[in-house]
Amino acid sequence: MATATERLSTVQALYAEFIDTFGNVLFAVSLLAVWGVMTLIGVVIDQGKDPAAYFNEYPAQLARAVLRLGLDHIYHSYEYVGLIGLILVSLTVCTFKRVIPARLPPLRPVLVDKIPLHAFIEANGSEGEVRARLEGFFAKAGWHIRRKVFNGVEWTFADKHNWARRGVLVAHLGFAIIAAGTTLYWLKGFSGAVAILSGQTVQIPQNGDMLTVHSFNYTIKPTQTRGGLVYQPVDYVSDLTAASASGATTRNLLRVNHPLEFDGISYYQASYGYGVRFDLTQAGHPVAGVPATPMFEGDAFPVGPTGRSIQYSQFVGTIDPRSPSGVGADPRPFNPGVVVTVLDGEQPLGQEIIPLGRAVDLGGGYRLEPVSYRLYSGIEYRHDPGVPLVGLGALVLVAGVCISFYFLPARLFVRLEGEGDRWMVGLAAQTPKGYTMFEEQFAALVASLQRSEEATVS
Repeated sequence: MATATERLSTVQALYAEFIDTFGNVLFAVSLLAVWGVMTLIGVVIDQGKDPAAYFNEYPAQLARAVLRLGLDHIYHSYEYVGLIGLILVSLTVCTFKRVIPARLPPLRPVLVDKIPLHAFIEANGSEGEVRARLEGFFAKAGWHIRRKVFNGVEWTFADKHNWARRGVLVAHLGFAIIAAGTTLYWLKGFSGAVAILSGQTVQIPQNGDMLTVHSFNYTIKPTQTRGGLVYQPVDYVSDLTAASASGATTRNLLRVNHPLEFDGISYYQASYGYGVRFDLTQAGHPVAGVPATPMFEGDAFPVGPTGRSIQYSQFVGTIDPRSPSGVGADPRPFNPGVVVTVLDGEQPLGQEIIPLGRAVDLGGGYRLEPVSYRLYSGIEYRHDPGVPLVGLGALVLVAGVCISFYFLPARLFVRLEGEGDRWMVGLAAQTPKGYTMFEEQFAALVASLQRSEEATVS
């Protein structure tokens, strides 16, 4: 059975290993690199969408990988939050075991002539007079003076921009605040997207808000370029009513780059499209399974018991027989139609453009007709209670970085040796950024001090 001393030794060894691992700068940088990659994945892959949206946007194998690996909600994953926790632990260990001891060194004597930045200056007068002149000189130049006795020898320490030594600590604090904001979003926040047909009401599943799009309008401005006429949407706007579960309502025009803030949620006008209603008949009789409401791009329905299905792939505003694809450049519905894809399971068998209001023969007595279309508004929403914390953390982080880069803290070690009226002032300087950064300033300081002492003697 292990003795108390052996148990204590084991705990101390584990603690030392923990400090060595989490206090290692390379380990901390590796964690930050992994965090950056995971964050980038969350930026590249739209988060919180319906699984069908990923199959419409990516190849089937990639879409399955996104869903199985949880990349569709990576910011809410335990791995992402756990990684932030490891980063915070590493930053804490680095701060208290490496940064603070290096940035805030204790006052201690040094061998002046062993410091690369050092100088010796002759001074005349009593010890009290010389010390008073030195302290007055440094104080006038903006240095903070402290005295301390070591083994009966009195040293003078002068610090400048000593507060700037805490710049790294401020930057670490900023990251911790950002991490707290991110964690708060993980705990309380949510995001998503909905497509709402004109005249339709949709409920936000996370908080029960009801969104009604009364009408949707867009503006397309044809622009002549070297490559031809380009039809670029310049504005699209939804006449929207939002109603909360508590009964509060608001009606606004929701347009691009002008989000609506309601009930703690930000709503964004993100996209638009055309919902299309189809009729499918066999021998003149309606076939079951076809939605009675307009379908969105990517939606599909079965072709009776055949095992095949029809997918609404694209709305074509202008069918152009002169174009190789049959799709005209003008997206406005002047000669509208739809592109449908015939699927056998998940395997596409072919595509065809069908003019709106015209039926096509699918074989086996089946006939398909796109009957009508209706505009829909694509709205994204986001509730992030951690935004204020993330903004504050970013400001603190930038402040810490600026303090660390643009201010140079320095410490002077001053020792007086001699007797009577003849003294030798030993002066050495250190900075947390190395000696070369302070070389010119130290030379100018020594020259100024030399002139001051010479003026006193004369």
